[in-house]
Amino acid sequence: SVTNKKPTQASITKVKQFEGSTSFVRRTQWMLEQLRQVNGIDPNRDSPEFDLLFENAFDQWVASTASEKCTFFQVLHHTCQRYLTDKKPEFINCQSKIMGGNSILHSAADSVTSAVQKASQALNERGERLGRAEEKTEELKNSAQQFAETAHKVRFWWDK
Repeated sequence: SVTNKKPTQASITKVKQFEGSTSFVRRTQWMLEQLRQVNGIDPNRDSPEFDLLFENAFDQWVASTASEKCTFFQVLHHTCQRYLTDKKPEFINCQSKIMGGNSILHSAADSVTSAVQKASQALNERGERLGRAEEKTEELKNSAQQFAETAHKVRFWWDK
């Protein structure tokens, strides 16, 4: 996935979905500026495998499908063109359609950026709500403890 924390801080995050699970687990993350090369491995064959070379790391990737790999490359290429001013990564062994600058791709990348920003905001809001719920739970727990102590004292007094 390609995410944008701020317009100038794009990162690439590798996730994995384990068999039988609907959620994804974050494996590794790099800043976009660290990306040096995108290798599609074979431009004449539709395959989901590709390699990314970073400043100090080489990483092998497998997309869910060859089509998703192509979409990822298009969004990644557009994001690099948009946010990196110097040291743009080299795209090798990629199908030529990936490098095209069609307006659908630009709007799709902008939609991804917008969706990521909305999801991030929703997560922050959920975190705040969970924090408030934890505080309220703690207050209720303390109140229940005080009530139990008072009830015990009243019962003790009553039994005398």
